Amino acid sequence: MSAFDELMSFQRDTQALGQVAGRLGWDQETMMPRGAASQRGEEMAAIESVLHARRMDPRVGDWLETAQAPDEAGAAQLREIRRGYDRALKVPADLAKKLAQLTSEAQGKWAAARADEDVAAFVPVLQEVVALKREEGAALAAGGNLYDAMIEDYEHGTTSAQIADIFDAMRPRLVALRAAVLDKPTPKGLVGLFDEPKQMKLARKLAKAFGYDMNHGRVDKAVHPFSSGSGLDVRITTRTSADDPFNCIYSTIHEVGHACYEQNIDKAYLLTPLGSGVSMGVHESQSRIYENQIGRGRAFTGWLFGQLTEVFGDFGIEDADAFYAAVNTVHNGYIRTESDEVQYNLHVMLRFDLERALMSGDLQVADLEGAWNDRFKADFGYEVDKPSNGCLQDVHWSVGLFGYFPTYSLGNVYAGCLDQALRKGVPDLDQQLSLGDTSGATSWLKDNLQQFGGLRSPKETISHAAGMEPSHKPLLNYLETKFGEIYQL
Repeated sequence: MSAFDELMSFQRDTQALGQVAGRLGWDQETMMPRGAASQRGEEMAAIESVLHARRMDPRVGDWLETAQAPDEAGAAQLREIRRGYDRALKVPADLAKKLAQLTSEAQGKWAAARADEDVAAFVPVLQEVVALKREEGAALAAGGNLYDAMIEDYEHGTTSAQIADIFDAMRPRLVALRAAVLDKPTPKGLVGLFDEPKQMKLARKLAKAFGYDMNHGRVDKAVHPFSSGSGLDVRITTRTSADDPFNCIYSTIHEVGHACYEQNIDKAYLLTPLGSGVSMGVHESQSRIYENQIGRGRAFTGWLFGQLTEVFGDFGIEDADAFYAAVNTVHNGYIRTESDEVQYNLHVMLRFDLERALMSGDLQVADLEGAWNDRFKADFGYEVDKPSNGCLQDVHWSVGLFGYFPTYSLGNVYAGCLDQALRKGVPDLDQQLSLGDTSGATSWLKDNLQQFGGLRSPKETISHAAGMEPSHKPLLNYLETKFGEIYQL
């Protein structure tokens, strides 16, 4: 075999082992017995040790020196393998193993602390995670910005300064829109209880309606909804609440957006570096456009109103217009994942600033709860009532995902650009969506973005699909138009 073929064969096994590690993580969140946490930590650490050794295997460097790409996709494969190889060489193997074991254990401690509303029980392990992540970041930055090195894992080619500029530009218009909307009467909400098994049945129906292939996936429940896997095995989780079916519905649609991205990547890229979503920001653009611009749009909610009425009977909403307003109600709340479109990015900006401070050393873990609560009061105007609604609500920091949070808002920005292009590309989109037919939207996204996986850089992926450089303006214009209409601003 040529050097390129040998490298790709080796890489395929590495990618396969990575999928196994991901499956262990899925199991940990859905079915693993609570008492297995410490053993699972050792299992995850053992696989991470093997993966790290493969990622920095000297043969990879030798192959990269001599491999000749046969085409554009081959050149992109070499680019991504080189990026991963250079990163692996910078992180000591023992540090990678320690992080894998610690974060697996920390996840269980976070869940227990969250259930008990006990920040103090979580602080010691989070201090360890932060210390190891700072050590890893310093190794990756090699004298540069530590937090930028972390962002590179999730949105390569983007810096914290660039993100801060985008957020600074977005914040004034978001704050003004939030104030204007909250000054208006709140739309009528749903009343009654909603059978949770029926919610799960509807969730699976919606997943299929958005193109999720259940022959290569499954829908389960978890505390924090997520998508896992790529290629031929892509799984999602959702959650239910007896008095809030929207939680289940939109968590499901959101995760289906992630999952369909993975399922729709060209199968020629299966188990290669191009066979997964190119970045978390681009990934989030798919989940957010599925959830918001499509799933919360007037056309689709008109169809969804009929579906809920059929399943649950009368729930206090008289017609599709009132249902559309209820779906898009802007309301006070603590939870990022349950936030409306107007306020969601403000939740992300809070986390972005706090984790930057944690990584720089300007904020200590012991002071995190107080800093969170102070910032939340300043941004939202009311006090955090309990830790599970504050600094314990997200799993991300327990598993070491520093640099991840800003990609949620980048995903919203990208989704705004894509929605603008989608509506030009599919002129009768709303007519289709009013019938519950998402195929025009999902096919456009597959053809213009999803099928390419990691072929292009994140920004190039969006530019290619949207026909424009990423900009926050389409998102803000969309939000002001949509909520201006709903709230008669």
